[in-house]
Amino acid sequence: MRPLRLLTVFTLLAPSIACSTLSSLRPAKEQPSVAPAAAADLVRGEPPVLPISLASADDYVVRVVAEQSTCTGTLIAEDLVLTAHHCVAQRDAVGDILPRDMAPDELRVELGGDYLPWGEVGVRAVLAPPCGHRAGVGDIAVLVLERKLVGVSTLSPELDAPPKLGDEVHTIGFGRCALSAQGVRRKAREGGPVEALKNGRYVAVASICPGDSGGPALSREGTLVGVVSQSAMDGSEATKDVSEFTRLDAFRDLFANARAVADGASPAELPPLSGCPAPP
Repeated sequence: MRPLRLLTVFTLLAPSIACSTLSSLRPAKEQPSVAPAAAADLVRGEPPVLPISLASADDYVVRVVAEQSTCTGTLIAEDLVLTAHHCVAQRDAVGDILPRDMAPDELRVELGGDYLPWGEVGVRAVLAPPCGHRAGVGDIAVLVLERKLVGVSTLSPELDAPPKLGDEVHTIGFGRCALSAQGVRRKAREGGPVEALKNGRYVAVASICPGDSGGPALSREGTLVGVVSQSAMDGSEATKDVSEFTRLDAFRDLFANARAVADGASPAELPPLSGCPAPP
């Protein structure tokens, strides 16, 4: 496999898209990310009740919105969203990633797959390993939502083992490549076979765009088997190239801690997370 520089694939809101390998491409304009008032009321009710006419089977794939960037996530339970760690890392004034996490109130999760969301929900807690702020090992995070979402589909993670070499994986995301004709909406991406297994990660060929980071890596059968981390990209969503995914089995304790926090535990009461390289 030819050596390529992998790029994290979040999307900057302004002034330009992140991680394009072609500096002459025009910035991708983001679509408005604030839900209409009537739709926002759907998730503010007590308890939230979502009309079946709005929710769809693919709504487990959500959009994670921060102050400077947008990513993709997977609703793995009614109150938990799986995404990439670099999607929730703080950034400095010029957008460079810092080695610390954003505050929960700086994040929100948008629901629905079209150009405009039909609802959104806030984040109560961010759980992530102490590594992975810039992708690589530890590029995984779980967001604990402010409330449970009733009537929205979820997808449980496969935690027992990583995909095997040769297994096919594909992705779904809210990314947009610079040469894409359409705006930002949820799209299925073409994938390919797993080519290499690494410590906490694996490599496969896939079509990835900026904004797909944190999205689900799915098996041929539709099982959740990884998180989109970084990829080689050329501005076209038709290009399938070397991409890296975070393994879920390497971070089983992250999912356990997130469940405990969602059920009322304090993050300070939980054991430290494993899966990161030992400090020198």
